[in-house]
Amino acid sequence: MESGVDVVDLQTRLMTEIDRDTQETAGYTGRAELHERVRNAMAEVPRHKFVDRYGPEAAYANRPLPIGHNQTISQPFIVALMTDLLDPQVQHTVLEIGTGSGYQAAVLSTLVNHVYTIEIIPELADSARTRLADLGYTNVSVKAGDGYFGWPEMGPFDGIIVTAVGPDIPSALLDQLKVGGRMVLPVGTQVSAQNLTVVTKLADGAYTTEEVLPVAFVPLTGDH
Repeated sequence: MESGVDVVDLQTRLMTEIDRDTQETAGYTGRAELHERVRNAMAEVPRHKFVDRYGPEAAYANRPLPIGHNQTISQPFIVALMTDLLDPQVQHTVLEIGTGSGYQAAVLSTLVNHVYTIEIIPELADSARTRLADLGYTNVSVKAGDGYFGWPEMGPFDGIIVTAVGPDIPSALLDQLKVGGRMVLPVGTQVSAQNLTVVTKLADGAYTTEEVLPVAFVPLTGDH
């Protein structure tokens, strides 16, 4: 119970909605349910701690929320789906582009060995770094910078997740992805269709892409 609100009940209701959305979009995604590890991570991470300008009722609604600087925290179902599509394993090192509030990084941190996350807005990077440390997510490294170019000195990565939309798949990120690794990102523009896409890197620099679900994300910004 927090400030008279039953957070556990709100989390339980949110997970019911995420399960429903997962089933309803299975025709697109091919996934009628989330992996148990991913579902547990979504149920455990306290989303209300990452959107503290709102009350718990808003924090656990299954919708995106503004976090300032024209950025948003993604809809919980989309966070869950992108995490599931990444297929995170305990030994993995993952790169996230677009830290925002730090919520997606926190979810990933419970599933993998280490998360490196980049945020182009310094104020958001600073607040996310402090928040993640205060909440005990010690296996997350946050950097302020242009995520379009990745974090090459810490790569290659087993997985890369991009939480903002661009018109193409950044070549620098492909270069930093291990062979057999996955990148999950929205591809498109603000004025055209956006599709959540899974990229799998093959040998010799080749890769496959799979469009999974129509989505709507804020644009990937930076010098590109």
